[in-house]
Amino acid sequence: MARIVGVDLPENKHIEFALTYIYGIGRTSALQIIEKSSVPKDKKVKDLTEKEVGALKKVIEENYRIEGTKRMEISENIKRLISINAYRGTRHKSGLPTRGQRTRTNARTRKGPKKAAISLKKKAITSKKG
Repeated sequence: MARIVGVDLPENKHIEFALTYIYGIGRTSALQIIEKSSVPKDKKVKDLTEKEVGALKKVIEENYRIEGTKRMEISENIKRLISINAYRGTRHKSGLPTRGQRTRTNARTRKGPKKAAISLKKKAITSKKG
C-alpha cells in the first residue's frame, strides 16, 4: 500500500484517481502531478515502484498545499471573513448558504434538519401552568 503525505492510497485504483484521496488534490492537479513526476498515468497504485512513489511525494510536497495546511488555510479565510463582517462571513456565522442560493426552500444541508414549529397557543398554555 502506497502512503503519500500521511494518506494510504487504495491499491486497485489507477494513480490518477488514487491521488484524489489526498485532501486538496483533484483530478486536474492529480494529472499535473503525474505529468511532472513522469509516472505513467495508466499504472495502478500496487504496481508503483519506490522510486515512482518518491517522485510523486517530492512533486506534491514542493508544489501543493494539502491536508492540514489546506484545511487551516480555508478555516483562516473563513475566520477573516467573519472578523471583517463581510456578508459571506455573516452567512458562515449563521450557518446559511454563502453563494446566493435560495433558503426559503432547500438549503437543508447548511441549515440542518427542520425545527418543529411550536404554536403560540401551546406556548401560552404551558407558561400559565408553570
